[in-house]
Amino acid sequence: MLALTVGFAGVAALYLQLGAQFVGLTQIMVYVGAVAILAVFAIMMTHSPEPVKQPAFSSQWFVGSIVAASVFAVLAWEIRSGAAFTQGLPPQPYVTVQQIGDALMHHFILPLEIMGLLLTAALIGAVVIAMGHEEEMK
Repeated sequence: MLALTVGFAGVAALYLQLGAQFVGLTQIMVYVGAVAILAVFAIMMTHSPEPVKQPAFSSQWFVGSIVAASVFAVLAWEIRSGAAFTQGLPPQPYVTVQQIGDALMHHFILPLEIMGLLLTAALIGAVVIAMGHEEEMK
């Protein structure tokens, strides 16, 4: 879970470096925040009083590290020799965060409100399920 959170934060940093502030900040708020909350709920709902009897490391860690290094090398070579490094960047459209906010609040207000209600209902449902699971354990 931590690696996924760090990965999403890295993608958000790329968006911010490319000048897409709205997408970068949305990535941080939605994905990084959602993964952190998911990790908290997963730990809360799967807590077991019994100790884990599995080994911490796999016996095939060496093979896994070779495969990971090979995949990284192939991807790095493809990215480096790809067309993105040989061509210039296209002209960037100039859209500000203010324009995106105005569009969300004026043209897309109904879908935004429905999404807010859906997320609130999902949060309430998760709390009810977690509370029901806690009462069963007692």
